Amino acid sequence: MRSLPYFCRGQVVRGFGRGSKQLGIPTANFPEQVVDNLPADISTGIYYGWASVGSGDVHKMVVSIGWNPYYKNLKKSMETHIMHTFKEDFYGEILNVAIVGYLRPEKNFDSLESLISAIQGDIEEANKRLDLPEHLKLKDDNFFQVSKGKIMNGH
Repeated sequence: MRSLPYFCRGQVVRGFGRGSKQLGIPTANFPEQVVDNLPADISTGIYYGWASVGSGDVHKMVVSIGWNPYYKNLKKSMETHIMHTFKEDFYGEILNVAIVGYLRPEKNFDSLESLISAIQGDIEEANKRLDLPEHLKLKDDNFFQVSKGKIMNGH
């Protein structure tokens, strides 16, 4: 995956409404335009990196890119779970994401519990990997200093 780290930003849109409600793991969703412009070598799967909302603080994150086989999605999506508790929803805000590493391929699960367990494992693994010096330095990348309102893909 030559495209990593990959930087993108876009307006947070309403997703399927499953992250918080069914999974207990809130996600922020990018519009189709951002998903459609991902580089070809960023395959579907689970990734980790850094994210900020608007000009806010940068936090660790995991992101699922793909079809969510458990839910049999018809559209490819990009759902970001930011490892931070926000006081309120931020639909319409600009989400800034730096994808720095790959965790695992997308896969189907035989139960909601096994899906939740896998996601929690992904979060734990991402948390550890993002503490490595080569990933930690990207938290301070100039990408996160860009003025809000500017939508871009790439760097």
